[in-house]
Amino acid sequence: MPFDTARPHPQPLAAGAEAGTIARWLLTVAGMVWIMIALGGATRLTGSGLSIMEWAPLSGTLPPLSETEWQRLYDLYRTIPQYALVNQGFGLAGFKEIFWLEWIHRLWGRLIGLAYALPLAWFWWRGRIPAGLKPRLLLLLLLGGLQGAVGWFMVASGFEADRTAVSPYRLVIHLALALGLYAALLWTAFGLRHPAPAPLPDRAGSVRRQVKAAFWLVLAAMLAGGFVAGLRAGLDYNTFPLMDGRLVPEGYARLSPFWRNLTENIPAVQFNHRLLATLAGLAALGAAQAAWRHLPPGRARSACLLLGAAVCLQYGLGIATLLLVVPVWLGTLHQATAVLVLTASLAALHALRRQAA
Repeated sequence: MPFDTARPHPQPLAAGAEAGTIARWLLTVAGMVWIMIALGGATRLTGSGLSIMEWAPLSGTLPPLSETEWQRLYDLYRTIPQYALVNQGFGLAGFKEIFWLEWIHRLWGRLIGLAYALPLAWFWWRGRIPAGLKPRLLLLLLLGGLQGAVGWFMVASGFEADRTAVSPYRLVIHLALALGLYAALLWTAFGLRHPAPAPLPDRAGSVRRQVKAAFWLVLAAMLAGGFVAGLRAGLDYNTFPLMDGRLVPEGYARLSPFWRNLTENIPAVQFNHRLLATLAGLAALGAAQAAWRHLPPGRARSACLLLGAAVCLQYGLGIATLLLVVPVWLGTLHQATAVLVLTASLAALHALRRQAA
């Protein structure tokens, strides 16, 4: 299963009150990461991500406090292609509108760092973290710091000549790392709250296989969605289920070598996202149906049913986002709901863990 270690968490932690405290802390941080992913979607959809051209982890915590500082940052922004090609002449007032969303996005990232690092230091100092869990918690801290650096690496790509947005490849790396961090936080918290797998009937194995398939398809669809976002591919082919009257759009394989179509060709990128989302939805609904038939009432069946409901909601939001040509609020909700689907799939996988032999 994802993020499992070779040895389970030490029994004293899993059985005691400390487990609940640490699990609640990790779930809180995971919730903050969820909000961060939604903020990232809003930042991208509004074109706000390139408004701050400096990487200042400490001094950047405060917003501009004088008109002179506002003007300096605006003058910096006017040197990049996005201003010249998209926002030329929108003035200092227009700059402030996109600035604030990016500033909130970065501030929230700093708050996540504090919400993780400070309790970690306190738990460590008080000796409330068993040695078996310490390496994982340190790794999560490093992943959080890496995510900040990757975020700037992504933003910097938008300053290159003739670019009005960030590199789709760097965007997907940034998204994948955020999802990985979120999933690892969630899985660790689940392990603390439920250290021992629950007994399940023999037919749970078939449900487990279907949930695994749904999980990997959901993940693939989310990463494919990152390329849709990076290429703004959702602004084209705004019909469903056909694309310009065709099931497979014309020009699907127009780039050479072929692999470039998977990440750089708008018709192919959007079609692939649709296809993977459909397969993920079918797999999730199949898992929910199998759980209803073969699992007793309890955590595992409830998680599988939640997965089926979440994927239906997400699929409907995806269609609506496409047909309405990606309004900011709906595109942001679509990205946030994708995390709900990932959450449900992880919860189902964790509840369906095999018992130790």
